[in-house]
Amino acid sequence: MAAWARAVRGLLLDVSGVLYDSGGDGGVPIAGSVEAVRRIKASGLKLRFCTNETQATREKFVKKLQGMGFDISVAEVTAPAPAACRVLKERSLRPHLLVHNDLVPEFAGIDKANPNCVVIGDAAENFTYANLNEAFRVLIGMEKPVLISLGRGRYYKETDGLKLDVGAYMKALEYACDVQAEVVGKPAKAFFESALAEMGVPPQEAIMIGDDIVNDVGGAQGCGMRALQVRTGKYRPCDENHPHVKPDAYVNNLAEAVDILLQQL
Repeated sequence: MAAWARAVRGLLLDVSGVLYDSGGDGGVPIAGSVEAVRRIKASGLKLRFCTNETQATREKFVKKLQGMGFDISVAEVTAPAPAACRVLKERSLRPHLLVHNDLVPEFAGIDKANPNCVVIGDAAENFTYANLNEAFRVLIGMEKPVLISLGRGRYYKETDGLKLDVGAYMKALEYACDVQAEVVGKPAKAFFESALAEMGVPPQEAIMIGDDIVNDVGGAQGCGMRALQVRTGKYRPCDENHPHVKPDAYVNNLAEAVDILLQQL
């Protein structure tokens, strides 16, 4: 019996690199992942999809996954943009957005006139020198600059290879403006706590399954959860020698994790 699989009531699943590999053609499901999600739901376990996806609204993102065969709804997705909007409203912040064009509708109800902060996400082709410099000018002109990042990932995997993620550009603005970004996506503790609260499951009875050794595994363990790393997506063999983060287990893919877990129920 796998010790990590005992006394589990809820699962948090990363999406890109665990369910599917993204790409210019929309991406492709990882072998066995569609059936694995179906089996989780049939088991009665609580389930949340926890993603740092910031290249589309949740509605568009979910529609794409449904087209691949996944049983998923918008209500089951915990994502950074809605969390950022809550922060902006609570603190009366007006953002300058450096995000992907397809994510802009998530901020439709937010006042963006005369910005007093910058929100950065995975802007992809919008990460031009001109756009980064505009965000820099907004921040450097503030007495107390506020930089909100929708994640801090270093890179992610698409079907044609690895791609730079938002964290690289976030760090550039931190360095240039002498500011510490506030991260609202993974690995922020509040992000995981929100997903757990939505499931109604305490951290000690939940498992996070992801492909990112730091943001998925380390972030979840920092909240008191168990965490597994899949050997799909952005996983690289050197992850298994990470100096600080040690997963509760490695599995070859989501399907293998579900096989082991459901044997314990």
